[in-house]
Amino acid sequence: MPASAQAQDGRVRTPVFSLQEQLEHLHFHEAPARCRSPCCASLTADTQHPQHQSARPALNRNAASHFSASSINSNGTDGSSHLQSEDGFAEFGDLIDTATFEQILEMDDDEEERDFSRSIVYDFFTQAEGTFQKMDSNLESRDLEQLSALGHFLKGSSATLGLTKVKDSCEKIQHFGAHKDESGAKDEPSDQVCLDNCKKTIKEAKEQFTQVEAALKRFYRDEGS
Repeated sequence: MPASAQAQDGRVRTPVFSLQEQLEHLHFHEAPARCRSPCCASLTADTQHPQHQSARPALNRNAASHFSASSINSNGTDGSSHLQSEDGFAEFGDLIDTATFEQILEMDDDEEERDFSRSIVYDFFTQAEGTFQKMDSNLESRDLEQLSALGHFLKGSSATLGLTKVKDSCEKIQHFGAHKDESGAKDEPSDQVCLDNCKKTIKEAKEQFTQVEAALKRFYRDEGS
């Protein structure tokens, strides 16, 4: 890991990636042996996260090539973002950072259908469900290293969509799996304490995911949600 990613307090700082790179991370949640997702960008082939094993097609979106900071902050005539009035934003509350989510919505060609952002969001749903299943399996096998890697992985995907509560819980899982406290600042030598903390936080993350999944399905006006 580059020296610049290591803080003086010993905690690892997450590097900043472009939205395009972050979206590619969502589309490489089953990445090739040489993982190309942002979370592994600074790792060598033999130290990449072990859950990255098989490849998916890369993100292919022409609109993404001309996506810019100016489009993120595009304003209406009243000076406010024209996306702020979208149905469903009000109920997001503190589950979703709307400024981050708007960046994904800006990439939709059709603001009624929203096919592109919908595909990204629903891809995340599938990714999260699979990751939680892996977390449950690794809880049973008491594999803290894998739990840390899975927490790190889902943290990155959650952050890309602005799913703040899920992201924060996954970051705690990452720390607990690495024998740290929830902040990542202090060591926790006890395997059992770390496993108990992981178990509790995974349960919380699942509940938060269920809430945010329902809110996003309502946003996309999916029947039965």
